[in-house]
Amino acid sequence: MHRSRRAVMVWSIALLALCIASPPARPQGEPSIPWEPGPLVGKLGGYAEIDVPEGFLFTGKQGTAKLLEATHNLVSGNEVGAIVSPARESEQPWFVVFEFRSVGFVKDDDKDHIDQAALLKSIQTGTDEANQERRKRVWRTFTVTEWQRPPYYDPATHNLTWAIHGVSDSGSVSINHSIRILGRRGTMNVDLVLDPDQYEASLPRFDSVMTSFRFDQGNRYADFVKGDKVAAYGLTALIAGGAGAVALKTGLLAKSWKFLVAALFALKKLLIVLVLGIGAFFKRILAAIRARFFPKDEVVTLPPEDPPAPTA
Repeated sequence: MHRSRRAVMVWSIALLALCIASPPARPQGEPSIPWEPGPLVGKLGGYAEIDVPEGFLFTGKQGTAKLLEATHNLVSGNEVGAIVSPARESEQPWFVVFEFRSVGFVKDDDKDHIDQAALLKSIQTGTDEANQERRKRVWRTFTVTEWQRPPYYDPATHNLTWAIHGVSDSGSVSINHSIRILGRRGTMNVDLVLDPDQYEASLPRFDSVMTSFRFDQGNRYADFVKGDKVAAYGLTALIAGGAGAVALKTGLLAKSWKFLVAALFALKKLLIVLVLGIGAFFKRILAAIRARFFPKDEVVTLPPEDPPAPTA
């Protein structure tokens, strides 16, 4: 492995370990992410919920914001939860961030008139603009290259799905798989980031987890009643607006995320086997981090209660 890339990965492992740890004595200013292990029902901002399977980790609104900041991603303030998958011998870990946008009821009248070429150009432009902020923070930039999966809308589930293929300024390839789930009061934005080499292998498990997603009673798309707020745009604008998510959910995670999550699960003893390929060098790093930040009998900190669901 190239020396500079190895250095970045070592730094990234140490950074995430610092963010996830909840040791008795923690340096001032060091973020602590309140992870909660599955199985459990993850509450998503009082608008929806999702079943988190055994072996997965979930954090709520505050933990998601800390996770994004700690991994050099901009925080929108709309985040309501995040899920991290465990690793398997044939599949690297992935993570997904949930955001709720209170834009109102989005009509799907333009579902048959989505201009894929124009949208890709719009996303590329939006990502370039987001990179300006990333440069100010001395973070990695990201360039969208093509559709990994063109936009598709399912009128039965009111789910809008697409995937973007891109590359960071360091040359790391990334795939951002996005879903916009339409609800009565807005959209639940679901953005998946994973190793591009694992995209096809990981999608079935991700899709399986997403089948348990449901809006709370009164927040479903079918619960719309006359007089409810209606969004000023349709499906096309939802995809174009995804440019920000593509840029913000990448950062240094694009290629090194599998190492970060492997460290997390190993240190929390939620994995039996480390991700293949870490090697003796990284195992020594993990051992040092475990000794410093994870005393025995550590208790996982539960996230604060989510806000109450809005009334129908």
